[in-house]
Amino acid sequence: MIQVFCDQRGSGKTKELIRMANDNCKRNKGNIVYIDDDNRVMFELDNKIRFINATDFKIDNYDSFYGFLCGILSEDYDIEEIYIDGLSNIIKQNLQNAAHLFYWFEMISEKHDVDFYININRDTEVPEFILKYVA
Repeated sequence: MIQVFCDQRGSGKTKELIRMANDNCKRNKGNIVYIDDDNRVMFELDNKIRFINATDFKIDNYDSFYGFLCGILSEDYDIEEIYIDGLSNIIKQNLQNAAHLFYWFEMISEKHDVDFYININRDTEVPEFILKYVA
């Protein structure tokens, strides 16, 4: 499953994502990963959630982000959920070019039974291929 939250900056998307991750951490038997572009929310997350600051890695396009996700999943087969806070902050490419990344999200979700929760800032028009995932 892929769920995308789109709204303007400052609308509370990150707080909602943190709340969801913390709530699901109490219910899930598997592991949760939270990916962000800085360390600000690290201490707001339950300590059982694996926090990753994506800027520690040289992720500069959607292909490298896919490889990054594959590395995370290959290291831990018990991951049930991945939260990505600010996809457009992590990857500085045009969101219109992310169609193949969302295809890969679908493939990973089905093959590895992983749910994705993704925050996207709605600074520009949301591409059509993302609208089917918007909560």
